[in-house]
Amino acid sequence: MQIGKKLKELRVAEKITQEELSKRLNISRVNYTRYETDVSRPDYETLIKIADFYNVSLDEIFDRD
Repeated sequence: MQIGKKLKELRVAEKITQEELSKRLNISRVNYTRYETDVSRPDYETLIKIADFYNVSLDEIFDRD
C-alpha cells in the first residue's frame, strides 16, 4: 500500500512545505520526504499525528472509503 501520493496531496492542499510540516510533526524533513516518496512508511504514532494535523481519518490517508 502506497500512501505517499495522498500525503503529498494533503500537504500541497494546505500550501505548506515539507520542512514546515516536518517541524510541526517533530520529525526530520528527510524522513517526511521518504514517506511522500514511499521509500519508507510512517510509524503508527506519526500516522496519527499526520491525520490529526490535517483533521482527517486514517482511512482517508490510506484512501479507503
